[in-house]
Amino acid sequence: MKESPLTINFEKQWKEGMHDWHGMMPERMINDKLEEAFWAQSMQKKTYKQTDAHAKQIYEKMKRHIPAKASCIEIGPGWGNYTFSLQEDVEKLTLVDGSESVLHYLKQYFVDDEGVQLVHAKWEDAILEPHDIVVGVNCYYRMYEMNETLLKMNALAKKRAIIGLTTGPIQPHYEVLHQKYGYKIKYPRRDYIQIVNMLYQLGIYADCEMLKLERTYRYENEEALYAAQSKKILDSQFDIAHVKASLVPFIKEIQGKIEYRHTFYAAIISWEPVKLGGYDDNLELNKHAASSAYL
Repeated sequence: MKESPLTINFEKQWKEGMHDWHGMMPERMINDKLEEAFWAQSMQKKTYKQTDAHAKQIYEKMKRHIPAKASCIEIGPGWGNYTFSLQEDVEKLTLVDGSESVLHYLKQYFVDDEGVQLVHAKWEDAILEPHDIVVGVNCYYRMYEMNETLLKMNALAKKRAIIGLTTGPIQPHYEVLHQKYGYKIKYPRRDYIQIVNMLYQLGIYADCEMLKLERTYRYENEEALYAAQSKKILDSQFDIAHVKASLVPFIKEIQGKIEYRHTFYAAIISWEPVKLGGYDDNLELNKHAASSAYL
């Protein structure tokens, strides 16, 4: 860094990273109806307690920070990647999500569990009592005022706040396309390190642990592979032969399907709550908050 981390506005970087490569804010970031439609469609595709393959590994790292008989807030549970494990390990679980479709999907699993409460609200607007643990994994993509998001997590966590965020590197063939063939690539514009630095600037010294993971994509044919793995090329025109050549070192044919594997990581950021001067846990957090709907 050429500048001191104290003089860089990491929240501004985060906000700029929400815009697309043309400087526009994607509509799903600001249109609640469009976001709800996305989640309604996603929930219809889920089978019984379906979770992502890497969720178990991430949760095992987070679990060390969750004491027995704890109360826990989970931000943005989605289809329950971490929710079902949390239910088993905590005494009280409050699920906060802005999507009705998400909460209705999850509600079916907790009909007889009085220890699980569902709150329909955006994290920014939710009015909540402090819990022992506040956790959120990959739920920050629409959160614009990120400093306020982090301060609210800090204020509502009595024992530990935990953030999980999956991160790069980008699929390796895109590096080939960029370095060898000169294409412009849609590299990620927001990442975990900005959150660590925002916390630092707020006066919170967080722990950060990296977990190495592997993702596998499977395709029925080469056409499907090339279509899926060229979406991050920013150039309006490109040579499909370059895409094919860049993929060769990274793909294998297994049982009649094409497999593409690549490494990525999960960052587990956590901290003990800090009393920050002049920040009132109850009044300031909820001054402009809307009433939450409980399901």
